[in-house]
Amino acid sequence: MADTSLLDHPIISQRYFFPLACDIPHPFWVDCGDAQLACAYHKISPTAKTVIHFHGNGEVVADYLDGFPERIGSMDCNCFLAEYRGYGGSSGTPQLGRMLEDVNKILEAVGQPQDQLVFFGRSVGSLFALKAAGLYPSAAGLILESAIADPLERLLLRMRPEELGTDLNSLAEAITRALDIPAVLANFKRPVLILHTRHDGLIDVSHAERLTSWCTGHCDTEIFERGSHNDIMFVNAPRYFDLVKTFLHSL
Repeated sequence: MADTSLLDHPIISQRYFFPLACDIPHPFWVDCGDAQLACAYHKISPTAKTVIHFHGNGEVVADYLDGFPERIGSMDCNCFLAEYRGYGGSSGTPQLGRMLEDVNKILEAVGQPQDQLVFFGRSVGSLFALKAAGLYPSAAGLILESAIADPLERLLLRMRPEELGTDLNSLAEAITRALDIPAVLANFKRPVLILHTRHDGLIDVSHAERLTSWCTGHCDTEIFERGSHNDIMFVNAPRYFDLVKTFLHSL
């Protein structure tokens, strides 16, 4: 297990994450030892592929319960909505390093073979979907929506390395040890779908371009001309879900 102490620094937890408390009915609990994650699991068939969805910052699993699992189910896939420590009905405190380590517990709890899993990460959730792809490189596929190519770039918008008691190189190295995104995508040979808006005001479209360039397997990238970071799905719903459906049916 990697040393996550730097990425678990309280300043990162306080400035980068925006947890909301919200209980859901009948949670699917994932035991991470020092935290219990209140996830949701919508199953249509034990033999269907399972989409594991990692939501964005400032969101919770409850935000996706109304219609999203059924939409994925209509595409012949089970839907697992992953919650984070400190978010929703989960216990614990959001800590980047530990949250990345929690991904393995989530994958184990889903209990499906690698080739039956599709990882779907939105915004900050892309980090956890990419972590999953690094752990399970033989997964069926990977979907990245409004995704992050450079976690260091994002952290530096909210803090200076000196505030964490470190320097820029040490922080960069800690991030790479926990999640080396170019290396993950170089090793992930399964299909990838990247969705982004050209006018994303939070995570610039250059992140989608970098992620696309690092993929070594088949990659489809859609840059929507309408919408921004928080309404990409709603503004582009027909095309958005058509792309997801086509992708899932191609696996």
